[in-house]
Amino acid sequence: MKEKGCIFCELTENHILENDHCYAIYDMYPVTLGHMIIIPKRHFAYYFGINHEENQAIFQLLDKAKNILVNKYDDITGFNIGVNVGEDAGQTIFHCHVHLIPRRKGDLENPKGGVRGVFPDKRGY
Repeated sequence: MKEKGCIFCELTENHILENDHCYAIYDMYPVTLGHMIIIPKRHFAYYFGINHEENQAIFQLLDKAKNILVNKYDDITGFNIGVNVGEDAGQTIFHCHVHLIPRRKGDLENPKGGVRGVFPDKRGY
């Protein structure tokens, strides 16, 4: 089911990959070159609203997208896979989507821990 006014529900072109439940596009505001997002076709806001078939479809496209990226760019040395759930977690488009962010040696100032914000109290848990 699609929702009127949702950018991901209305996006019908520029799909890099697609299956019955999801599609993949390049992120419009990439963290790194090649940053893709995997988007379920059914509209629901948060990852925790996903069903089994959609979850499997996302992981199929993540693997295929990873293969496209490593064949296209020879400098990829790692990946971040991420989901922001809710505004306080950084979600800005309230249609579930999963980020596949290619990483290259030296593109993170401090790669330990992956993508993290700084905790105000510095406890880090």
